[in-house]
Amino acid sequence: MQSGKGRTKEWLLEFEPESPREIDPLMGWTSSADMQSQVRLKFGTKDEAIAYATRKGIPFRVEEEQPKKITRKSYSDNFKYGRRVAWTH
Repeated sequence: MQSGKGRTKEWLLEFEPESPREIDPLMGWTSSADMQSQVRLKFGTKDEAIAYATRKGIPFRVEEEQPKKITRKSYSDNFKYGRRVAWTH
C-alpha cells in the first residue's frame, strides 16, 4: 500500500479523550464511553479552526505537520545481497 498526500490540506479538530479506553472482559475489544472521541471537524484553514474553537469555548492546541523524510527505495532492494536491515519474515 502506498500513502499519498491527496486531500491532506485540511485542518482537523479532534477532542482530547475525557476517559481512558477500557478493555471489554468478554471479547477483548477496546471501547470508550466518551462520545466526543468520535467527532472530527475539518476546516479549510488554520484560522477557521482556531476561530471555531474560540467561539465555542473549546481549549485547543495547534500541531503543525512535521516534514516527512523522503526515502527512495525500489522493490529489488528487498532482495539485495548486502542489505543492512535483517530479513523480518
